[in-house]
Amino acid sequence: MSGHSKFANIKHKKEKNDAAKGKIFTIIGREIAVAVKEGGPDPGNNFKLAAVIAKAKANNMPNDTIERGIKKAAGDTGNVNYEYVTYEGYGPGGIAIIVDALTDNKNRTAANVRSAFTKGQGNVGTPGCVSFMFDKRGQIIIDKEECGMDADDLMMTALDAGAEDFSEEEDSFEILTDPDNFEEVRKALEDGGVPMISAEVTMIPQNYVELKDETAAKGLQKILDLLEDDDDVQAVYHNWDEA
Repeated sequence: MSGHSKFANIKHKKEKNDAAKGKIFTIIGREIAVAVKEGGPDPGNNFKLAAVIAKAKANNMPNDTIERGIKKAAGDTGNVNYEYVTYEGYGPGGIAIIVDALTDNKNRTAANVRSAFTKGQGNVGTPGCVSFMFDKRGQIIIDKEECGMDADDLMMTALDAGAEDFSEEEDSFEILTDPDNFEEVRKALEDGGVPMISAEVTMIPQNYVELKDETAAKGLQKILDLLEDDDDVQAVYHNWDEA
């Protein structure tokens, strides 16, 4: 993570997202609906729902909004027709991009994703064409200013709960877990009163790529902006070194 301030990126995204909270909450609401349909409304027995609730809280979704979403989904499971789909491709300069979407119309979503890549001079590839360049990990980011726990105590709490790695940066702590241990580690931190700016299972690049060509960088940013504006897109992962 050195040289790539995930914390700064998250802070920037949250500032942008403050102006579009409705979209964020809609996206998370879809995830809640699918999680409830698949595993029921009790997060204690539904790992996927517990993970979505953690994501919701990290995005400052009010508890009553979360609860309403769960109740609505629990009473409406027969009408939840969203499905997950993943696209992989390359942006300008060979930047690897993975797009996770949750959609009720795969044809529409595929067309929109392909259009975003094309407009930024990239191209959608075949499944698996770039995902091998990423590692699936649980990742928790903690703002140092908001964390009252000593760094050593925080590290031991995380490692004792099953975390794989703990790192300290100038303004944040990063905790990495195996995806299967993510919820246990997140719960241990939550129980310890540790505020998390981000808590999710994500795709982390094995290596980052710099773009020195300004035209390529603008094209890549166009792809990312178009994908971010698409309501069907849940998450976008890439290995662009934005530092």
